[in-house]
Amino acid sequence: MRIAVVGAGISGLGSAFYLEQAGHTVTLFEAADYFGGHSHTVDVTLDGITAPVDTGFLVCNDHTYPNILKLFDELGVDLAPSDMSFAVRADRDGIEWSGTNFASLFAQPENVFKPKFLRFLADIVRFNRMATAMVVEARVPQMSVREFLAQERFSQALFDWYLWPMVGSIWSTPRGDVLDFELPMLLRFCHNHGLLRVKNRPKWMTVRGGSRTYVEAIVKQLRDIRLSTPITRIVRGVGFVELTTARGHEQFDSVVLACHSDQALKLLARPTDVEHSALSAVRYQANRCVLHTDQTLMPRRRRAWSAWNYLQVNDANNVRPVALTYWMNLLQPLPFKTQLFETLNPPVEPREDAVIAEFEYWHPLLNQAAIAAQRQLTDVQGQNLTYYAGAWLKNGFHEDGLSSALDVVNLIGAASLPSTVLLAAE
Repeated sequence: MRIAVVGAGISGLGSAFYLEQAGHTVTLFEAADYFGGHSHTVDVTLDGITAPVDTGFLVCNDHTYPNILKLFDELGVDLAPSDMSFAVRADRDGIEWSGTNFASLFAQPENVFKPKFLRFLADIVRFNRMATAMVVEARVPQMSVREFLAQERFSQALFDWYLWPMVGSIWSTPRGDVLDFELPMLLRFCHNHGLLRVKNRPKWMTVRGGSRTYVEAIVKQLRDIRLSTPITRIVRGVGFVELTTARGHEQFDSVVLACHSDQALKLLARPTDVEHSALSAVRYQANRCVLHTDQTLMPRRRRAWSAWNYLQVNDANNVRPVALTYWMNLLQPLPFKTQLFETLNPPVEPREDAVIAEFEYWHPLLNQAAIAAQRQLTDVQGQNLTYYAGAWLKNGFHEDGLSSALDVVNLIGAASLPSTVLLAAE
């Protein structure tokens, strides 16, 4: 079968790679000037040394990324240990803490005497115990995070200094959207990723040499790749799909739309009612990323520095995007003595002389409308010779992107491939 794959992030790369392995003839189209999507590695020179630095996809683990690890093993990709420590800097409330150890938890020693902070810690323990029990016993109520917190009378500090920083940072999601998350989806994700426990957490890893090593390994094995080739229109007919680019028209037996849902909708000449409803329901958040060396966008106290560092912003309307600084030297095996950071949506600009590069990444907002859209699209996969792949069809992460690609490959009929690995409690 001759198949067009539109989009060369992890979903498109995975679809193209495994479809070719199954004997199909694949053409991969990518509108950007590089393959990989969020797998975006750049060369950085500091201290007289040039080294690859990942700026989008950063880490995976040995528990919830089974398909990614299998792919990396197949490609011969080398992994290095990483770190997923987390800190909160809440300037408005005068609070800093990190969960790395006791000293970082009380990075401000005076907090040991503050009832509000002590209740906050007690609420973390209560929330994690309740959430774990509900997931394990399969009795998570169907409600929003907002409703659950109010019902159980958790403190405002639990949301402001723990839940919102953690969830907002993981999904790059504004405060208001976190409150509207479906509780079952959130708790299952947190449980599966070991976020609700202190011990026996997953082992986190990063790609040695940058994620472009796996991207390049896949691209080398594909026979027909079209970089900087945006699709402008897709027409579905009886027994064929026609794609239009600046070079003209080309027909295929089927198409895999491995791009964001809103992009897919714009490409379809005549979307069905279900496609229009589902694809238009998923919203995305633009996140500006600045790679820099300015330490003022980290916690003020060095003992609180962590791999992920949430920065509280004043947001009366609950719509500002999350602000977060990644400590790149801790996340990746970098050779620099100078400390390198990447700040997502910086609340204040880093020093101009410290800025190395800027990027923009879009992330799906997985609210109730998005979850409903995912269910709708499951029922129409393959109709009109059209398949959909993307992390937005699941939990929004790299593993989800590849998992959705494997779903498509199996639907198309690649019987020689293993099915997607299903995680417990999902």
